[in-house]
Parts: sequence; C-alpha cells; structure tokens
Amino acid sequence: MVAYGKLAGMLSSKALSLPGRDALNLSMISICALGMASFLNPSLGGEILSVDPETLRLGSLATAAGVSSILGLHLTASIGGADMPVVITVLNSYSGWALCAEGFMLGDPLLAQVGALIGFSGAILTWIMCEAMGRNIVSVILGGAGTTQVVSSDSKTEYEGEITIATVDNVVETLLEAKNIMIVPGYGLAVAQAQFAVADIAKRLKAMGKNVRFGIHPVAGRMPGQLNVLLAEASVPYDIVFEMEEVNEDFENVDVTLVIGASDTVSSAAEDDPNCSIYGMPVLRVWKSGQVFVLKRTIGNT
Repeated sequence: MVAYGKLAGMLSSKALSLPGRDALNLSMISICALGMASFLNPSLGGEILSVDPETLRLGSLATAAGVSSILGLHLTASIGGADMPVVITVLNSYSGWALCAEGFMLGDPLLAQVGALIGFSGAILTWIMCEAMGRNIVSVILGGAGTTQVVSSDSKTEYEGEITIATVDNVVETLLEAKNIMIVPGYGLAVAQAQFAVADIAKRLKAMGKNVRFGIHPVAGRMPGQLNVLLAEASVPYDIVFEMEEVNEDFENVDVTLVIGASDTVSSAAEDDPNCSIYGMPVLRVWKSGQVFVLKRTIGNT
C-alpha cells in the first residue's frame, strides 16, 4: 500500500528518516525472532512469564505478526518514491519465498517449486533494476540501511531557461519540419494506454521519410521491458526501438524529442544535483536535442 501510494502520488515520495532508523529495524527484527522462538518452544518464555504454553504461543504469534507489519511499513516508507519500482520487485520476490515456505510446511512439492520460481525471478529482476538505477541492492532491501538522508542546503539548485507550454499545433508543425525524431516513452504512456496512438504517429512520420526512433530507459514503465512489450503490442517495428545505451550519445543529432510520461528517466538533475532523489541514476540525455516536448500531468518538476 505504501509503494502504491508513493507511485500514485497519494503519499509523499520522500524517504521516511526517523532517528535511529537502522537500530529501530534491528530491534523489530529481534522481537520477531524472539516471538518465533517462544512460539516454537514455549518453555523459553514460560520460565519468565507465568502463563500456560498455548497462551504464550498465541501471544508470541500475535506479537510477531504485529511487529512484522510495522517493520514492513517502516522499511517501505524509508525508501524514496524514485526507488519504489525496485521495492515492488523485492516484495514480489518475498511473496515467492513465502509461498515456497508454505509448500514445505504443507508437504506440497509443486507449491514449493512455484514459490521458488517466483522468488528467484523477483530477485533477479530486483538485481537488474538496481543495476539500471545505480542503487545498492542491499540498502534497498534493508530499507535504506547505512544511508544518510540528504540535508538540503540553503543554496538551492537553480535551473536555467523557462518553461514554454506548447499547443498541439506547435508540436505538429515542429514534427513536420524535423528530420530526426526521438520518442521517449515512460510510465505515463503505459497508464494512459497511449501506445497505439503513438505508434500511429510514428508510422505516419516514417511514411513521410523521417527518421523516427524510440529510446527506452531500462526501468521505464516501472518494470524492465514493460515499454518494449507495449510498443510491440502496438506493432511498432523492433528495428526502431533502441535501449538507452544505444541512443544516448546520439541526442545531439536529434531535431525533436517527444518525452511521454518519462520525467524521472530524462531528468538532468540525476547528473547535476546531489540533492535529487534519483542522483546517480543513468538517464536519457534528451536535453541535448534541438527541441524537447514533454508530455506530463504537472509542470516544473522535470
């Protein structure tokens, strides 16, 4: 729920940074471990607490469940909104391992095998996304453990230039005059289900003899390969779809770039602003194009 809230903009995308965050997480993990131990062996807690074994087991189970819920909430909230896609893959992997453990408990080999498959695939996907976003996988899994919250200085980063709001006619006219066109789709395109409309635009421009290409960031669309699948669904030819590494050095030769719901993956702040939440993440350098049109729901935070 926390991951969904941050991705949907319902919650603040800032990472929660409580005092003694790592110590707090370790304490909750220790409480969960003690609860599990007393549940498996009531005699451990029976010597301290004067309760019968069944009551102790029930109390230990309830305590471990409650603390685990708070721990999961805190771990997820301690990670910034920019890293939520990675958190989702981690949680997906966790669900697989939980299913695997359930298979062992029930003596069901098929359940254990399916759970292991989900767990391993989620773990591999998490590793791929962390590599693409320049994130430490251990830090993400442990809720930002070992990292410090960036304290904003009094001198804020100032960006040059002004925001110009374009009309549909402006964009059409510019596209008709351009020769080299790059389309950078992102999560916004997936949400709007605009792949068919964009594919039709690309097809018409190609028919006019223009060089139209799609530049895909490794984690565009919140999941590796999601945009590739959507474009394939819209019958976009594979030979005009390129990965970030293949086109990033060619933006200086691009006349017009259309950024469709891909603000995070094209933000220059990832390279220039240490206070940025995605600082260090490789991005598509669209700002080197002749002109850039950004299609997004808000203005001024790209």
